[in-house]
Amino acid sequence: MAELRADGWAHSIEVWRRDTLVGGAIRISIGDVISGDSLFGRHQDAARVAGADMAARLEEAVAGGEPGARLRDVYWIGGGSGAGKSTIARRLAARHGLRLYATDDVMADHGRRSSPADSPFMAAFAAMNMDERWVSRSPQTMLETFGWFRGEGFGLIVEDLLRRPAGPGVIAEGFRLLPRLVRPLLAGPGHAVWLCPTQGFRRAAFASRGSLLQIAGKTSDPDTALANLLERDGMFTDRLREEATGLGLPVIDVDTTMTEDELTGRVARAFGLS
Repeated sequence: MAELRADGWAHSIEVWRRDTLVGGAIRISIGDVISGDSLFGRHQDAARVAGADMAARLEEAVAGGEPGARLRDVYWIGGGSGAGKSTIARRLAARHGLRLYATDDVMADHGRRSSPADSPFMAAFAAMNMDERWVSRSPQTMLETFGWFRGEGFGLIVEDLLRRPAGPGVIAEGFRLLPRLVRPLLAGPGHAVWLCPTQGFRRAAFASRGSLLQIAGKTSDPDTALANLLERDGMFTDRLREEATGLGLPVIDVDTTMTEDELTGRVARAFGLS
């Protein structure tokens, strides 16, 4: 159930009496299918209260449209770090009069809005020092235990997008846009793309930004930290490519021979904006 919640499928309602949890309900929502039939109660009428609240929320969801229907004007650019997601999103937003939603810009806010129960991996990461994060663990362990890579906080991205005022469409971009989480929200296959950089492109991109040692330089062993970070990000990129391809979603491999104009053009064509 915790994994379903982290993936954005499960939503719970709790009934509290002072400081004691006395009842609750669980809703599972997958695409257009909504189930809200799991109830429990430790106090008279607690389950009934939870069920009534669940029914009201389901009625509101049907009236207002499920998230996928309400996000039809969102274009999604996911991918590995250093792929040029932010640059391409800014260019396309400016060219086509779209608003920009950069998930990197809201990570601090989402951290404050999350709890250890919602985001246990990110809570554990926040408690580590820099060497514990980047030097003393293997890249594989870093990959498997990084909360954003596991989808923690994705529900907050959807929440932000649903709360935006009426207006032009949106380009949402960032590495947190995992294919399996974005897929149920898509208006169609032409509304999402994942950019997957080679290791050479990623390293060159970081070096050109002057950010190659931005994280690793804060550890006691920058060389080891940088090697671990690059290897972890490479494995994450491979995972994104495999997941997107398996879901039939478009992927663009980005290497050092591709110019910014070429990449912008390919993403625009993938979105049907060219």
